[in-house]
Amino acid sequence: MVDLEGIASRVIDTAMGVHVDLGPGLLESVYEQVLANRLRKQGMTVDRQMPVGTRIDGLDFAAAFRADILVQNRLLLEIKAVERLFPVHTRQTLTYLRLMKLPLGLLINFGGITLKEGLKRVANNYRLP
Repeated sequence: MVDLEGIASRVIDTAMGVHVDLGPGLLESVYEQVLANRLRKQGMTVDRQMPVGTRIDGLDFAAAFRADILVQNRLLLEIKAVERLFPVHTRQTLTYLRLMKLPLGLLINFGGITLKEGLKRVANNYRLP
């Protein structure tokens, strides 16, 4: 089994390739679908637009949100296609991680000139091994 850091590294490399090939300017859904397809071709398990439920104050929310991409059932990818990331995007990703009880996510913005400026690791009580 590939460790979480290994999965994250492969995802980042693949996302960079998607950005180089497509560039900025497309809809988020296009980047999401292309990235998911390329990860599947590498043999990874990928779920897209997975409804995630939660229970808050005794109320059930069957689909409180949809996870853009879940890789190997362990790594959450939140995909954006905006000019630049804002703090709310990081907070959103962290909330999703907490609700899913996952340690690590990647916030990936394909809308910038380079992917490096639009890539952020988001940790939920996660420390490097």
